Amino acid sequence: MAHQLKKNLGVTRHGSDTEFRVWAPFAVQVDLTGTVCDNQELPMASEGDGYWSLSLKDIEPGQNYVYRIITPGGDTVLTRNDPRAQQLTTSDSGASVIIDPDFDWQDDNFVPIPLERQVIYELHVGTFNRPDAATIGTFDDALEKLDYLKELGINVIELMPITSMSHSFGWGYAPNHLYSVENAYGGRHGLLTFVRECHKKGVAVILDVVYNHFSGETDLWQFDGWSENGRGGIYFYNDPRGDTPWGGRPDYGRPEVRQFILDNVAMWLNDYHLDGMRVDSTIYMRNTEGHDNDPAHDISHAWYLLQDITELAHKIKPGATLIAEDCANSPYLTKPRSESGCAFDAQWELGFPHALRDALGLRGGRTLAGVRYELERRYNGNAFEKVIFSDSHDTAANGSVRLNEAASAGDAADKHAREKALLASTIMLSSPGIPMFLQGQEFMQEGSFNDWQELQWAKAEKYSGMVLAHRHLVDLRLNRGDNTAGLLGQNTAVFHQDDNNGVIAYHRWDKGGAGDDTLIIANFGDAAHDIYQIRLPLPGTWHVRFNSTWKGYSPDFPQVDISTVTTDGNRMITLNLPAYAALIFSQESQ
Repeated sequence: MAHQLKKNLGVTRHGSDTEFRVWAPFAVQVDLTGTVCDNQELPMASEGDGYWSLSLKDIEPGQNYVYRIITPGGDTVLTRNDPRAQQLTTSDSGASVIIDPDFDWQDDNFVPIPLERQVIYELHVGTFNRPDAATIGTFDDALEKLDYLKELGINVIELMPITSMSHSFGWGYAPNHLYSVENAYGGRHGLLTFVRECHKKGVAVILDVVYNHFSGETDLWQFDGWSENGRGGIYFYNDPRGDTPWGGRPDYGRPEVRQFILDNVAMWLNDYHLDGMRVDSTIYMRNTEGHDNDPAHDISHAWYLLQDITELAHKIKPGATLIAEDCANSPYLTKPRSESGCAFDAQWELGFPHALRDALGLRGGRTLAGVRYELERRYNGNAFEKVIFSDSHDTAANGSVRLNEAASAGDAADKHAREKALLASTIMLSSPGIPMFLQGQEFMQEGSFNDWQELQWAKAEKYSGMVLAHRHLVDLRLNRGDNTAGLLGQNTAVFHQDDNNGVIAYHRWDKGGAGDDTLIIANFGDAAHDIYQIRLPLPGTWHVRFNSTWKGYSPDFPQVDISTVTTDGNRMITLNLPAYAALIFSQESQ
């Protein structure tokens, strides 16, 4: 791991003294101003190595400050926020604020959740506002739904980025101030409270972080006035490596920039008690073109930084979950550093939602090949080094729509949309990997994901049967009935694939045996089969643990009345198998 720089940057307290330190190596002079010094302009002392510092006495939380940077030549004065400010007066053009470092964690002693037991819920705070509210959602609004989420069965919340945004709304993937929590969401105290209350309920919180680019509107751009080639200055590459589709790429080879990012990682884990991070678009950190196996465009500094990020995070919190969104599906992302890997715990399995859509015929002709590939795919021999989902903020946007909307455009909650969505969720929650919900999929939120339309919580009541179905699936996924331990296991085998009819069946197990071996049979086809025969991998009597056709999930579902099946001498069973149906079986525990 890279050595820490011997500087306390930002604002640090030493008894009654408060020290301000900022990195601005090309500045001629740096002054501090704001209410911390009665709006005077106090000169900061140069430390001779690019850093400037000043100590003041009796500074109080809530006071604000900015830096005035005199650029080379002395003819331009820049007003800059502290790059490490943990709070701003306003998210777009305000001043940096002195925080109150004290917070009552109320004896928070949250125990990390093992990967195989995690069920994630991807959540955008701004969409959790109350119906017809004039403002966007806040952490407090999201907390009002915590009991609902707990009852749904999820145990990890993945927050889409919550750092300050230039317009106080958006997806959050254009970071404006890496250390400051968006005021409109409730700011620093709102996030602290959210994490504490989630931990009380046994729910972990992980955060999306964005280090592949910094927004062009950020104060970091040409921070101290210096730049080359009209580019971003000290925090950015000042050559073509600085180009990304979204903003300037940080200079991962510069020690001060690396430390800026690593200290950010440490802050989230130490100060906010977060349980992990999903690092956005790591492929665009490590390759200028977003490609794998492309040495000509690789950025080796980024690979080493990713290794440092995971090493630091696991040192601070050994049970932290570090997830990469990489697009390349490289096993080296989750290999240990000793084997030249980045040592992430898991990576987003970006092909999984597309495989489901292909099996449902939502992208042209139906094919089961992708589903089989995803069922059998693992990284480094570990079934849980991937996060799987039927929808995410990306697959349900960017010109696309949620799976249920794609299944029935304009009526995303009709019978076929519900059948297909529940089939997709069944595969997600019974496949090897860490399953993840996109907020609202359990109650048929329609359309595309967006950051401005509130979630339609009335649908959770209207489609309460669908919510119940997802609750039942999560219970099975976590073996809460003590009869589907195989869904927590490493082993998967596809034992039936009928491409003509769109039927696939697979076996999940841990150690094997009654209460462990779990069988899933899924019909992706649009035809029902009054008589359908399948040869099971094991003999015996199998009990239905989940039946997606049950009228309790929706009164217009066909409901196949089946509670058990028993194999014959050839391990064959005969089923009535409706279209878009999924069944989960296991044997009684002994």
